[in-house]
Amino acid sequence: MPTSTKAKRALVAGGAGFIGSHLVDRLLASGMEVVALDNLQTGRASNLEHLAGDPRFSFVEADIVEPLPRSIASQRFDRVYNLACAASPPHYQADPEHTMLTNVLGTRNLLRLAEEQRARFLLTSTSEVYGDPEVHPQPESYRGWVNCTGPRSCYDEGKRAAETLAFDFARLGRADVRVVRIFNTYGPRMDPEDGRVVSNVICQALTGEPITVYGDGSQTRSFCYVDDLVEGIERLMAYDGEQPGPVNIGNPHELTVCDLVERVLTLTGSDSEIIRLPLPQDDPRRRKPDTSLASALLGWEATVPLQQGLEATTAYFAAEMQRHGPMFRFGATYRQPTLAAAE
Repeated sequence: MPTSTKAKRALVAGGAGFIGSHLVDRLLASGMEVVALDNLQTGRASNLEHLAGDPRFSFVEADIVEPLPRSIASQRFDRVYNLACAASPPHYQADPEHTMLTNVLGTRNLLRLAEEQRARFLLTSTSEVYGDPEVHPQPESYRGWVNCTGPRSCYDEGKRAAETLAFDFARLGRADVRVVRIFNTYGPRMDPEDGRVVSNVICQALTGEPITVYGDGSQTRSFCYVDDLVEGIERLMAYDGEQPGPVNIGNPHELTVCDLVERVLTLTGSDSEIIRLPLPQDDPRRRKPDTSLASALLGWEATVPLQQGLEATTAYFAAEMQRHGPMFRFGATYRQPTLAAAE
């Protein structure tokens, strides 16, 4: 795998989020200094509390929609990662204007920082740019089937606009850009209230609540464990070849929502009943990545089996429920541990 010159300092926007916090851990483990930037709209400071006291880590609470704070702009970075955006439908639909602005203004602010500092920039885009796809599996060349005015469009079209900005900066020689299209990802540190199917089903099974299935459950997803995703992100960021364009990172093993529910019920021994609700508007019927580009370009493939990943994720949620009690499912009070501020 091609590798880039050893980077020393990284900015991770969205660093308190589910995926962002795992990326922060990975970068610190590689020997880098890391600044995490997050407005804590959906990110949780508890995801980073284990790093308090690490001299190579600091945290800045700020919103990338606004001008970047001096504590960020005055530092020097080799790498800038943009993971900052609410990513689950209940969260990004709660404030669609902010979702769109995060993807457009926020991405521009971070791209300009990368341009000024000659840092490599990575945008985490999404499989949602493919919408409810008519091509299966979805290769990077597929232009998608997106409802540009529907309730999901603030996120879907926002990410498309963010990709446009990133590649315009690249074409003009203003920034060295990488774009990853992330498919469904799961693992420890998921928000129990984010509305995603894995967290929903596991938490409902553990608490004995009815398990919610939207539609008939025949819609498919391809679930990638977070460690595999972070490995793919890092390989793409380190890639020194010609501009590869967007790269899908996800697990190509496809299963139905009903299959997932049955696996979780068996794993947890839960006797939760299953209730069915109408399928949300524009919810994709099938979702499976074509990862041949990631394999050829980066030598990457998903390696964590679904059963192993579900066991780890279930253990995480069970431990958090034991730690925080019933408040865990309702925005618990552990959002604000003390974190070192960036100087």
